[in-house]
Amino acid sequence: MNKFINTLLVVSVLVLGAGLTGCATTQDVKRLEGEVQTAMSQAAAAQAAADEAKREAAAARAAAERAEQAAMDAKAAAEATDAKIDNMFKKTMRK
Repeated sequence: MNKFINTLLVVSVLVLGAGLTGCATTQDVKRLEGEVQTAMSQAAAAQAAADEAKREAAAARAAAERAEQAAMDAKAAAEATDAKIDNMFKKTMRK
């Protein structure tokens, strides 16, 4: 009888151990599905934020390119004006 109880105890521990570590319950699966869904939602939100940042960066680049072109145009105009003033000064000095 004592051997039977020991055998029953060993089998019970093995079955309980296997149940705790090897088998997933429906509740475990639902919890994991929820975690996966949450992770997927967070990933989608991160992708949307990255896409928005990319659009904003492209707009900023376009604005910077326009500003650079305006600065180059202003520099060219200033150089042209400077050349005209120099020519006028030289004409005045020759007279």
